[in-house]
Amino acid sequence: MIDPELESFKTGIDLRGYAAGQGYHLDPKNSWRGTSVMRHPATNDKVIIKRGLDGHYVYFSVRDDRDNGSIIDFVQFRQRLSLGAVRKELRPWIGQPPVPVPIFPSLPKTEKDRVKVEMAYAEMRDVIDRHPYLERERALPGALLALDRFAGRVRMDDRGNAVFPHFDAQGLSGYEIKNKGFTGFASGGIKALWLSHELPDDNRLVVTESAIDALSHAVLFPDNRARYASIGGKPNPQQPELIRAAIARMPVSSEIVSAMDADADGGKLAEIVRRAVELSGRHDLRFTVQEPFGHNDWNDQLRARPLPFFPIARRFLRSLKAVMPPDTSYAEKHYRISELARLWGLGRETVRLLVKDDPGVIKIRMGRKKAHTIYSVPESAASRIHTRLLNAA
Repeated sequence: MIDPELESFKTGIDLRGYAAGQGYHLDPKNSWRGTSVMRHPATNDKVIIKRGLDGHYVYFSVRDDRDNGSIIDFVQFRQRLSLGAVRKELRPWIGQPPVPVPIFPSLPKTEKDRVKVEMAYAEMRDVIDRHPYLERERALPGALLALDRFAGRVRMDDRGNAVFPHFDAQGLSGYEIKNKGFTGFASGGIKALWLSHELPDDNRLVVTESAIDALSHAVLFPDNRARYASIGGKPNPQQPELIRAAIARMPVSSEIVSAMDADADGGKLAEIVRRAVELSGRHDLRFTVQEPFGHNDWNDQLRARPLPFFPIARRFLRSLKAVMPPDTSYAEKHYRISELARLWGLGRETVRLLVKDDPGVIKIRMGRKKAHTIYSVPESAASRIHTRLLNAA
């Protein structure tokens, strides 16, 4: 039989407020909609607080698997009180808290499976600089993961897997699990969107198929005003609306980039993004399509880059009196006109006209009077030109 007073404690007292009264502080960096993470500065205890579909505030401690449950368990575990003493402790907290505490926004109710997902995710640690699999197998540098843009958006489990959290309107919904030869998803989780952090002066949203593709794109095309989202493969019925919502959150006059794989399925996904832009009702936004150049996905393109050869390249190009661009594009893979013509299915003269005035293309003057020009097109320039072709079609 339900005890009315105990039930009122579980539903009527915001556990976050009570915890704050016991010295816990909200950790906003690791909290999101539906989840509040709180820490105690003296004991280093870390608890995650949610609200079940029955309205009960529930918690679990990251430090101790035995420490979880309702506000009653929270009090008993910390103060070692009898149930009668817990009643006396909590009665003053019904209604107005007896001590000053912060005002917290309403905590949305959460399904039970989500709590299990949160508990498993909370046991994983943030990757703050390097991840062996991502660095060795995927060529993703530790410096990228250390950026504020991606802080807390990649974790590592106890098996060394790379873990990418997915978020929907209710908060954490699940997570992708990646390692060499292995791809999985959280048991009981729901695929939503992997998202980078959003900053107020962003002007680009890059939508990719996977989180690894999004990180690869960030390496290939650095942009400190770009935010990233990925769908984790084949979309489910909920994801188009999540994409629309992410688009709707973009600042005025932003660019929405569909950066899917260079295949038929990627084309279908690009159409989903294009439709989401239309449904956002935002006529100030600009939609573009960008595909990997010469490869199926962005990580393939990243891993195909040759190691830098700066000193040799500089000496060689200077000896030929080449016109060099003011960047490091000479350290990338380069293409000749004939190679691009074959890849793009265009005539050589058409390709020459497309690339000749691009500022990233290296022009090598040959012959005694330097009348003959050889065009060496860096991969970044070729990708940029190819993207213009896609969006002009």
